[in-house]
Amino acid sequence: MRVVVDTNVYVSGLLGLFSYPARIIDLVYNGHVQCVYDDRICNEYAEVLSRAKFSQAISARERTDLLAYLKDSGVFVLAPPLPPFTASLPDPSDLPFAEVAVAGAAQCLITGNAAHFRFFENNPWGVDVVSPREFSERFCQRVKES
Repeated sequence: MRVVVDTNVYVSGLLGLFSYPARIIDLVYNGHVQCVYDDRICNEYAEVLSRAKFSQAISARERTDLLAYLKDSGVFVLAPPLPPFTASLPDPSDLPFAEVAVAGAAQCLITGNAAHFRFFENNPWGVDVVSPREFSERFCQRVKES
């Protein structure tokens, strides 16, 4: 299953080991999901995860290991713009995540801040915008059924 993971999910997952975002990281590391990304997203991951306010809780090794794993196991895409959405963005830095989800044929965009992605709900490409909890509950149910 291809997914795009918002930066806040990785931050929350690295900060809270027994959380839904941490489950997402486990699914990524165990190869159950494949992350789609581009340079803009990787740069945001690196910048946010290396902020001083997280340095006590997220080690440089955790950060570099995660980024390296995402690049090695994920799907890199060159995402064209999605111009119809730009006028309704609460946070323009969220647009690359939607663009990459479409370009990479992701099934889900996982975010802890779904309100920022209301512009992308019911999109014509069929990409679901879900919380880490929603994704964990749906995905883990599928794994149990198979």
